[in-house]
Amino acid sequence: MSLQAQVDGNRRRPALIGLRLTTVDELGTDPWPRPAKIAFIGSHGVRKTAAVASFAATLSRAGRSWELVKEVVRHSPLGINESATPEAQLWVLVTQVQQELELAPRADVLITDRSVVDNYAYLLRAAGGRDPFGVEPLLRRWAPTYDLLVRLLPDVTLRPDGVRSTNDAFRDEIEAILDARLPGFVEADRLITLPASAVTRRFDWRPVAQRLADAVGGTLLAEDGA
Repeated sequence: MSLQAQVDGNRRRPALIGLRLTTVDELGTDPWPRPAKIAFIGSHGVRKTAAVASFAATLSRAGRSWELVKEVVRHSPLGINESATPEAQLWVLVTQVQQELELAPRADVLITDRSVVDNYAYLLRAAGGRDPFGVEPLLRRWAPTYDLLVRLLPDVTLRPDGVRSTNDAFRDEIEAILDARLPGFVEADRLITLPASAVTRRFDWRPVAQRLADAVGGTLLAEDGA
């Protein structure tokens, strides 16, 4: 199946809270019936942040306002990567939910760089496969709040960014947990899967935006702004 077939069917804020590009008044368009939420998920080093930026630009061209929850783990005071403790990953999960609650009502679309689901995979890895805080019931109720999830698969080389691990084995562990757990949280009709290598300047995110709009009964401006 082609990538396109899978897809079909400046106000700055503090780094931890997110970014908002435009408002409904600035765009001159009616708000959607309800805010939509899309998450870009996967292990680290799979071009999620680049995908988020391109998707946000697509929404702006389509006349929709958006807010962004950045990858909260980068601001964790408790450690990240292979040495992260279960407590550190719990902080990430709780902060993710808090940020989504705060930002979701502020624009047509909330874009999240990660979700509770992939953050849960990191918690399970840190805890040796256990759920020491019993958070899975909460996550099962939270996962349906994402109207659409885009999972990026790791077919690209890990590159050092000064923050995230470049250990391939660590990334493979997270991917294996996601493979096993993701179907239990997200129905197939809300999930788009793409190789990370597809995230280039030429990739067309418009069909993804349209699919998100359809999920909430919203509209997009035509490509020419009409």
